[in-house]
Amino acid sequence: MNAIAFNRIVEELSNQLYRFALSMQKDEDEAKDAVQDAFAKLWERRDQVNPEKVKSYLFTTVHHKIIDNFRKGKRQQSIDETQITESVKQETHDLNAVLHEALNTLPEIQRSVILLRDYEGYNYEEIAEMTKLSLAQVKVYIFRGRQKLKQYIGSIEMVI
Repeated sequence: MNAIAFNRIVEELSNQLYRFALSMQKDEDEAKDAVQDAFAKLWERRDQVNPEKVKSYLFTTVHHKIIDNFRKGKRQQSIDETQITESVKQETHDLNAVLHEALNTLPEIQRSVILLRDYEGYNYEEIAEMTKLSLAQVKVYIFRGRQKLKQYIGSIEMVI
């Protein structure tokens, strides 16, 4: 399987896999992680997976990932809604203080990869090597961390 075939498979099956994962998981972040992990495993084993059985391979991989998450009791931390509403009402106008406060609400792994990327300027591959995470995981943690920061801080007009 080459990159073009892989990208076509991602376009064709990603929505179906996500709906499947979400119906099992009921947590959007965990469902997205399961789908992304399935595609990462497919890419790693692209020469070993029968092209006619790619769809079943992906669905099986997503299923096993979600079952593993249940067994481990793995749950991602989420920002408490009260923290979000309080942050919008805060009186301070010190942008640096607000940003540090927002960073402190993130789970440790998200905070560390965002700091490495946005403050230290490392690229995704270097961050993956340093943190012993896959490249896909690094991208997911940075994306979700930035989303939570944006949600926490709200619009810049509220801070300034």
